[in-house]
Amino acid sequence: MSDHDERPAEAAEEQGDPRENGGDGGNRLRKVLPQEVPPAARTAGEAHAKPAPAPPTAGEARARPEPEPERAPAPQPDAEPRLTGRQRLAQGVWPPRVTRAQLIVAVLLFGLGFGLAVQVASNSDSDSALRGARQEDLVRILDELDDRTQRLEDEKQGLEKQRDELENSSDQAEEARKQTVEKERQLGILAGTVAAQGPGITMTIEDTKGTVEADMLLDAIQELRAAGAEAIQVNGVRVVAGTYLTDPGKGVGVDGNKINAPYRFKVIGKPQDLEPALNIPGGVVQTLEKEQATVTIERSTDILVDALRAAKRPDYARSSSR
Repeated sequence: MSDHDERPAEAAEEQGDPRENGGDGGNRLRKVLPQEVPPAARTAGEAHAKPAPAPPTAGEARARPEPEPERAPAPQPDAEPRLTGRQRLAQGVWPPRVTRAQLIVAVLLFGLGFGLAVQVASNSDSDSALRGARQEDLVRILDELDDRTQRLEDEKQGLEKQRDELENSSDQAEEARKQTVEKERQLGILAGTVAAQGPGITMTIEDTKGTVEADMLLDAIQELRAAGAEAIQVNGVRVVAGTYLTDPGKGVGVDGNKINAPYRFKVIGKPQDLEPALNIPGGVVQTLEKEQATVTIERSTDILVDALRAAKRPDYARSSSR
């Protein structure tokens, strides 16, 4: 036998008969030829039977880097652009959403504002008249105020004098009687029950257009009273404390008596006070001239007011002397 034949025999002896060795032959074959079995040939059972990886040792754990913390997701941009404060205010104001209560409050505020505006305008008219007045007119107005103050002071002194005479008179009863008669005469002039005579003015109002009304004549009477008029007569009608004026149509009614133009005023008082009071800026004369009426004022040292009023007994008022 040749060497070639002996070598396979020896190899066969070393390997042994697989049937004699039982299952050892297969293991030995795997040990001898481990590379002949491909990794893909593993069965599903072997894959499932693969042992779990062993936990890392302390050294390996230290060698491994720590996992990075998860980063928060980046904020998504808003779907709608953010509004500024002015834009939000505009959206809140417009379109307007008006309730019933807000509408009522708005109407009330409008009425209040309109009333205040009318009042301010009416007050500014009188102020503007004085603001645009000439220096001479302003001086005359101041003189008139001084004259009114002086008249009140004179009246005060006269009453104090009467009081002193009553207190110091030896015959107080006689002195009281004299003062009573004088007071009755004065009150008769004011009440229109007796005639009056003295210095004053005569004012004539020509009204060809028929534009003069009762309120204009009433303003003239009030201005004359404020200037110190003691007796007033208009076209034969005595003007007293209870006099009233009306507009019956053509002309003017004074205490129920209809009078027509020209309107003639007879006034007893100090002429130096009466005439300037009527000619102040924005006063009676200027108002009548705006209505295309003509006003004429004449001073006189002797004015007779002879229109009388019947003495009327009061229905309810009685003397309360104590």
